[in-house]
Amino acid sequence: MAQSTEEAGYPLADLKVLDFSRVLAGPFAGRMLSDLGADVVKVEPPDGDITRLWGKVIGGIPGYYNQQNAGKRNICIDMRAEGARELVFELVKKADILIENFRPDVMPRLGLGYTSLKAVNPRLIMLSISGFGQGGPESHRPAYAPIVHAEVGLMDRQSRRGDIPFRDLPLSVADTNASLHGLVGLLSAVIHREKTGLGQQIDIAMIDATIATDDQLHFDLEDSEHSGPLPNFAWETGAGPILVSADVRYLWHLLTTQLGVEDPTDKEMEFDKKIRLRREKITEFMAAFASLEEIETTMAKMNVAWGRVRNASTLQEQATVKARGAITQVDDRAGGTRPITQSPYRFSNAKSGVRGPTSHRGEHNHEVLREWIDKPLFEIDAMIEAGVLQFDAEMLPAE
Repeated sequence: MAQSTEEAGYPLADLKVLDFSRVLAGPFAGRMLSDLGADVVKVEPPDGDITRLWGKVIGGIPGYYNQQNAGKRNICIDMRAEGARELVFELVKKADILIENFRPDVMPRLGLGYTSLKAVNPRLIMLSISGFGQGGPESHRPAYAPIVHAEVGLMDRQSRRGDIPFRDLPLSVADTNASLHGLVGLLSAVIHREKTGLGQQIDIAMIDATIATDDQLHFDLEDSEHSGPLPNFAWETGAGPILVSADVRYLWHLLTTQLGVEDPTDKEMEFDKKIRLRREKITEFMAAFASLEEIETTMAKMNVAWGRVRNASTLQEQATVKARGAITQVDDRAGGTRPITQSPYRFSNAKSGVRGPTSHRGEHNHEVLREWIDKPLFEIDAMIEAGVLQFDAEMLPAE
C-alpha cells in the first residue's frame, strides 16, 4: 500500500514502521499506527504468525489475523538465511519505528538488538514489548496475556468477586494494555526525536502496563475492598437481561421513593432476610418490563445508567456502534467484504481508519523493497531464489 496524496489527512502519514511482532501486543500497536496513516510493513517469518491459525478463514486469511493486521503491507523474510540480516539493516535505515514483542534475548540473538539497529539508524524508535520487561529477574520467561492475568491478580479477583473457579478473562487485557501504552511511548518518542534528533528503545512490560491500568488494584494493595462500591447486578427482564449501574441500595431507594415499590421488610427483620426480600422485589420489578422502550423510560426517570447484556455477535445492531461505524467492512480477498473493528480515533481536523485489506505472507516483497530501498528487481528475485524472501505461493503468483 504505497503512500499517496490521499494519505495527507492522516496524522502519521510520513512514518515508516517495521512490524516484527506477532499475535496481539505488537500487531495491535501496528494496526493502530496504520489506521493513523503510517506505512506499516509486517515482517513475517516463513512459518507465519500463529494467529494465521485462528478464526474463520476467508480468502485464505483467518479472522484473528485479519483484525490485527489489516492495512499493513507484508514481506516475508527467513532470518536464518544468509543475507537476511543485511536486508533488514537496509530497511531499518529508512524506518522511523520498529515494533517487536519477542522475549528480550531473541532480537539480539538474531543480530537485531537495539544496539545494532541504533548503529544503523540513530533516529530509529524501537518498541519492545515483553511479558516481564528487559533485563529483569524474569525477563527470560515467555508470557502471553493469561500468564500476566494470573500473575497480577486479575484471575484471583474475578474468582473472588464472581464466586467462580479460577479461569482466564474473556479478552487479552494484558496484551492490549501493553500495546496501547506502547503507542503512547512511541508517539512521545517521535515528539522527543523532533527535539533531539535521536531515537530510543521503549521497554514495555505487559506486567507493568496491566498494573498501571488496573483501577481496582488499590483495593487489594490496601486491603480495603470493603470500602468500595457494591457490584453492579444484571437483571432478567421481559426484553432480555440488562445490567444496571447503580449501588443496589441506591437503586432500592429510587424504586421505593420514586416508583412506588413497596418495601416488604420491617425494622425488626433480620438483615439477611431483609436483603433477600428486597432483592426478590427488585427481581420481580425488573421481570415485569416488556420492552426496551419501557426500560429506557423508567431508567431515565430515575436517572440510572443501564445497558443490555448483549451477545457480541449482535454488536453491529447496537445503535451507537452502528451510527459511529465502530464495526466496518474490509476487503475479504475473495471478492467480498468482512466485518472488522474500526479505528476508535475521531479527529476534528484529521483522518483515521482501517486503510486496506490484510496481506498474504510475502505479498509485498517486491513493492516494499523497491519503494523503501530502491532495490533492483533482479536482486529481489535473487533473494527469493536464495530463500531470504519468501511468499505464500498458494495465495499469490510468483513475482
